[in-house]
Amino acid sequence: MLDTRPISFIADYFVIATADSARQLKAISDEIQKQLKKHATLPLGVEGTADSGWVLLDYGGVIVHLLSPEMRDYYLLEKLWANAPVVVRMQ
Repeated sequence: MLDTRPISFIADYFVIATADSARQLKAISDEIQKQLKKHATLPLGVEGTADSGWVLLDYGGVIVHLLSPEMRDYYLLEKLWANAPVVVRMQ
């Protein structure tokens, strides 16, 4: 998770996660939406599909990027947002 507040007005935080298959991407996306809906939080927008290798969930202050390993290597979001402090990193 990156804290983008110091460097961007787009969102406060970016969550960047990798899934090894389209099925995993869809499952993670569905579960995030399901859990947040329980708290009356709906995404402002959802872009991409699991089959494309990139799903973006826009929750206003938090944007979730779910990527296949290939898409993560291609777009290098952490490099693009290198000036954003890392809040937490899990592997």
